[in-house]
Amino acid sequence: MHPMKKLAAALLATGLFSAVHAADKIAVDLALTQATIIDVAAGTRAKGQSVLLKGDTIVAVIKDAELKNYAPKKIIKLPGKYLMPGLWDTHVHFGGGEALIEENKQLLPLYLAHGITAVRDCAGDLSDTVLSWRQQIAAGKMAGPTIFASGQKLEGIKPLWKGTIEVGTPADVSRALDQLQSQKVDFVKITENTMTPEIYLEALRQAKARGMRTSGHLPGQMPLARAFDAGLGTVEHLSYLLRATTPREAELAQQVAAGKLSGREVNRLSIESYDEATARAAFRHMAARGTAVVPTLSVSRITAYLDQEDHSHDSYPQYIGKGLRETYEWRVKRAAQDSPDAIALRHAVYEKSAALLPMLAQEGVSIIAGTDAGFLNSFDYPGQALHDEIALYVKHGLTAQQALQSAVVNGPRFLGKLDRYGSVAPGKAADLLVLDADPLTDIGVTRKIRMVVSRGEVHDRQRLDTMLADVKRWVASQR
Repeated sequence: MHPMKKLAAALLATGLFSAVHAADKIAVDLALTQATIIDVAAGTRAKGQSVLLKGDTIVAVIKDAELKNYAPKKIIKLPGKYLMPGLWDTHVHFGGGEALIEENKQLLPLYLAHGITAVRDCAGDLSDTVLSWRQQIAAGKMAGPTIFASGQKLEGIKPLWKGTIEVGTPADVSRALDQLQSQKVDFVKITENTMTPEIYLEALRQAKARGMRTSGHLPGQMPLARAFDAGLGTVEHLSYLLRATTPREAELAQQVAAGKLSGREVNRLSIESYDEATARAAFRHMAARGTAVVPTLSVSRITAYLDQEDHSHDSYPQYIGKGLRETYEWRVKRAAQDSPDAIALRHAVYEKSAALLPMLAQEGVSIIAGTDAGFLNSFDYPGQALHDEIALYVKHGLTAQQALQSAVVNGPRFLGKLDRYGSVAPGKAADLLVLDADPLTDIGVTRKIRMVVSRGEVHDRQRLDTMLADVKRWVASQR
């Protein structure tokens, strides 16, 4: 097919143009050429290809030699660079109260500057603000990563966390889901602070019946398989899965329900009675039910080792507002009260949880990268944390490709967005990351960012540095 006809066909396939006079309307905004294109799903590299963008969409991927047949408004040559889809952080939080709205807003450029072109907000106490940002960013009225949001999370009556919808009956659940559906949330977040297992399962069933995706923490009073069977989409935080690795799981759940065991004690007993065959069977069941896991290893490691690591000299807080930094103190003070035995258990829970990653992958469980970054979570810095997260995946046994898939492919798959995200192909979003080295060889090079394209807008290294400098300057001005 002639190159111009090929491009016209690609444009028509995206729905950007009508068939009438299509040839007269073809206009390519940008060509990225000479880079090696990374296919994250397949783990392959392609050289000699150019990516053509129109607005916020990739309209064609052609051979470099064919580029002479087109007239892009702009051509960016990227010899020796590596081009892949932008990264996703699928567990972030915006919150801390209305007084911190502007500080939270300043986190958006931090994500872009670190190559993160989409985030999944897992609820806080600024849900209405976040939903507004989601709309403004999608409309091109505000800069930042694409936001997928849960709105307010579902909780039991009188919970610890702010910004929740309290549910205690099936009717409460129905009203809550009505509200969330009216807000067109991307998924439903469910936590277990004061929620009974019965209402938790009811929320999962009702959400599933409505076609709503779910994400949550897991009640200690019941075996995890009950949540998987009820349709839970993602387990947030890998340490919850420790309970599925012991033959004593049902017994321990009963003791929690009876008020005889705390969550910390359950973790200790789960580790002591760990059985690999039990764990593998549980993870196979989890995969068969389609439940994924968002490990949040980075924040777990930081919290586990607060006794050994001094964060007083971290440089990243220069990008974090004072109010958000102050929210870090809550976890720091709690950790400081731990006894030597409790500290040792923190370490053991982290190490044993992280060691489960290769097994989860082997048994077919989808692993989705997320960091828990935002307010409250001490020294878990938005933007930087995702690179720390996927580096930990490799450290604990995943391949670089698997780690990349967790941050590029698996998040869009969970949200049903693979038609738009996850690869460099016609019709996909023009959310791209250009690196100085090959991430399939070394996961650490995701930090070597040369350029970020967000919804078709190019942020070269100079512009990214300016974004960081602007946030630093804003934070300094608030002191």
